[in-house]
Amino acid sequence: MTTHNKNISLNTQQPDENGYFGEYGGALVPPQLAQVMKDITDSYNQIKVDPTFIKELAMLQKTYTGRPSPIYYASRLSDALGGARIYLKREDLNHTGAHKINHCLGEVLLAKKMGKKKVIAETGAGQHGVALATAAALMGLECDIYMGEVDIKKQYPNVKRMQVLGTTVISVTRGTKTLKDAVDAAFEAYLQDPVTTMYAIGSVVGPHPFPMMVRDFQSVVGREAREQFLEMTGTLPSKIMACVGGGSNAMGIFSGFLDDEEVDIIGVEPGGRSNFEGEHAATMTFGKKGVIHGFECYLLQDKKGEPLPVYSIASGLDYPGVGPQHCYLKDIERVTYVKASDREALEAFYDLSRLEGIIPALESAHALSHAIKIAPTLSKEDTILVNLSGRGDKDMDFVLENYPLEEYEEQRMIFLRKN
Repeated sequence: MTTHNKNISLNTQQPDENGYFGEYGGALVPPQLAQVMKDITDSYNQIKVDPTFIKELAMLQKTYTGRPSPIYYASRLSDALGGARIYLKREDLNHTGAHKINHCLGEVLLAKKMGKKKVIAETGAGQHGVALATAAALMGLECDIYMGEVDIKKQYPNVKRMQVLGTTVISVTRGTKTLKDAVDAAFEAYLQDPVTTMYAIGSVVGPHPFPMMVRDFQSVVGREAREQFLEMTGTLPSKIMACVGGGSNAMGIFSGFLDDEEVDIIGVEPGGRSNFEGEHAATMTFGKKGVIHGFECYLLQDKKGEPLPVYSIASGLDYPGVGPQHCYLKDIERVTYVKASDREALEAFYDLSRLEGIIPALESAHALSHAIKIAPTLSKEDTILVNLSGRGDKDMDFVLENYPLEEYEEQRMIFLRKN
């Protein structure tokens, strides 16, 4: 087990000079990108302490994103389950409908201050793509979004939103035609013109400084949540949960509580359809250390070290790697990582919709499903805070087509009758 120096705050932990959190991270990039990454690192380190930048970002968060997002007590869900009380950090109420706008505003502001003309990125569920398209439109930059053909079909409403915002959506038709392949394609495009373009990575993954930078921009979620929860309840939550694909929403909320040893922190991965290779994307559960997209992390890989095909009903979670800081937090045993199946996430999707009138993103429903699973085993004095990272508008057609209401109502009627 890796050990951590107790004198160093986990809430504000910085990677070392080479971009590593313990054994994970780095900037393993082609030579032509090494100086580009250094320039981004230097520029970010300058602006993150610049009062003008801090003030501009804070104003946008307040007047454009709608921060702070509230914490909501899910009383009907809690009463139906018995046991622990469940609270939701409502990132679904942000402009664009998810947590992604938090880092997209920061990244596009940085790109503009560096004199870039275009931002490019990958997207899975489309939420990062929509958020980046929104920020680019706001600040007058061009934007290209790479998206797997499979995800384009699943998340078509988000594709149209990006196009309305003036973004070019590029369909990726190779490989599994999902998130990993979209990242590959976006990186290749970035190599063609790294001088006037910036790759605005959509999670706490990729080469340094992106895992640090995206975490920093998302940490507003954790800072708000800690203050709000104390104000609402007088105590810290017993447990915090968030879904983990690349891990940006999770690092955002976790970063407010990592130094609070009494708070149990849980990341929930996509367990998919089964434990067989290609049927899930549970990187922390089944992966081992490897290299993907310019950094070292836990990785679902074959015997040659190549990334395995992955799957999740949630397009934003089907990535074979994970953020390097998550890997470090697992190794020091500060965060526990579990998995939730497609079916569990779908049931949580309907449960929250029917009992609280809140339709969650399928990504967020993974975290919610674990809260639903363990709440009845806990006492009424216990509290669970779930980061509701996005809303489910984008998932409606897909869910209704593949998991009809009639099946839900038949199987979950007993659950609803409790209320």
